[in-house]
Amino acid sequence: MSHMLANARMADVFQISPTDTNYFAVLFDPKRGASEAIFLIEIFNVGGATPPNTHVAAQEFFYVLEGEGIARCDGKATPVKKGDAVLVHPGTEHILENTGAGKLYTLTVMTPNEGFSELIRSGQRVELDDEDRRVLGGLL
Repeated sequence: MSHMLANARMADVFQISPTDTNYFAVLFDPKRGASEAIFLIEIFNVGGATPPNTHVAAQEFFYVLEGEGIARCDGKATPVKKGDAVLVHPGTEHILENTGAGKLYTLTVMTPNEGFSELIRSGQRVELDDEDRRVLGGLL
């Protein structure tokens, strides 16, 4: 197969834990046979953030599609907004936090997957809301 196509509005959407403040629309991952990487839209509620985390061998990439926030990498805080990209190298503790008035949307890629897809898919299924569908619909 030379290529695959996904529509973010029709993606499988998961929240890892009911107390998490972010959720994921999975575009491509090893389960879909895409690759050893995972490609998704990460959606952060107002005030939402990832928990502090590191990856042993994986690089994680965030491209801000909508909203604004702060990327904290090894204790250094950098503001991010629409159009900014962050690349986190293996072994770097990082947090991405939504500091804006609305939701924060990122295209997030982790390569290799390093169990991220399985962690996400072990969570509960959630639905995109009208704002999510509007933002994601404008991207496709």
